[in-house]
Amino acid sequence: MGEAHQVKIRVRVIPNSKVEQITREGDGLLVRVKEPAKEGKANQAATKSLARYFNVPQDAISVSSGFKSRNKVIEVWGR
Repeated sequence: MGEAHQVKIRVRVIPNSKVEQITREGDGLLVRVKEPAKEGKANQAATKSLARYFNVPQDAISVSSGFKSRNKVIEVWGR
């Protein structure tokens, strides 16, 4: 078993999008989600999309700052 590694990534989340998509934006990622920015729905959709993008379980993704902002820092844990 290898050690777990943590990576912090800048993410900009765009809620209420017509498509769900992740693209590179500068040194971070732009995450478009269909859910609204209410009651944490956009954050949940973003972490779900990022988990698929990085091929890790959803609980390996967490928002470390920017919970109520479109600009966030997320942590990705993996091996």
